[in-house]
Amino acid sequence: MAKLGRLTPILFLVFGLLIFASTSWAQTRSPIAEQLGKTYGIDSFGQVEAVRYTFNLELPGMKVSRSWVWEPKTGKISYEGKDKDGKPVKVTFVQSELKGDSPIVKDRIDWLFVNDNYWVVFPFHVYWDSPGADVQEKGIQKLPLGKGSAKLVIVQYPKGGYTPGDTWDLYVGSDDRIEEFVYHRGDPKSTVPGLVTVSWEGYKKAGPLLFSTEHRGTADGKPVHLFFTNVAVKLVGSDAWTNAQ
Repeated sequence: MAKLGRLTPILFLVFGLLIFASTSWAQTRSPIAEQLGKTYGIDSFGQVEAVRYTFNLELPGMKVSRSWVWEPKTGKISYEGKDKDGKPVKVTFVQSELKGDSPIVKDRIDWLFVNDNYWVVFPFHVYWDSPGADVQEKGIQKLPLGKGSAKLVIVQYPKGGYTPGDTWDLYVGSDDRIEEFVYHRGDPKSTVPGLVTVSWEGYKKAGPLLFSTEHRGTADGKPVHLFFTNVAVKLVGSDAWTNAQ
């Protein structure tokens, strides 16, 4: 499966992200990208008809909540949230049908979807984006937040896009689950936080997929809490949602 339907440069809400189309899938995918994908359920992703989740973000003086239903096979996305004036918004769209002048694009709803989707299934995107993204193992390193150590995996996207050269440090435990996560901004001119360090915890399974639902830490030294609620999947051939637990 390719990445998201609209392969265009997108800026992360909390930190920058470049999405791009890999030009040569014949290249060898990083072994650690393969393992991360398998740990979180990539081999069973084809069984999934839809994924549901609510993205929640808490920063000093700011709270955000957005709900999504994503149908990866068709690219159909349903959104519930609020506009800049706090009024409720509900929209449904197909990414491959969007154009630059679409209200969905202008209102940044597609932009927000990509941000939230990378957070909820980041290990899958490491898998899908490799080998285009540079994914390297750097051995056992001390955890930046907690006690102990874990395998450091560095993911770096190429130059270009809104925030070029951004880097993600993944601290992967012996069970091949991400334990902590550090973002380094690549573009000094960008307004997104330069350094974000968060935990990966609150692990739950919804059908065959594994999700980390709790992320706590700091963004440029200020406390940040990013978490997911209402996480569920709908399997092919079923009308019922399987809740994460």
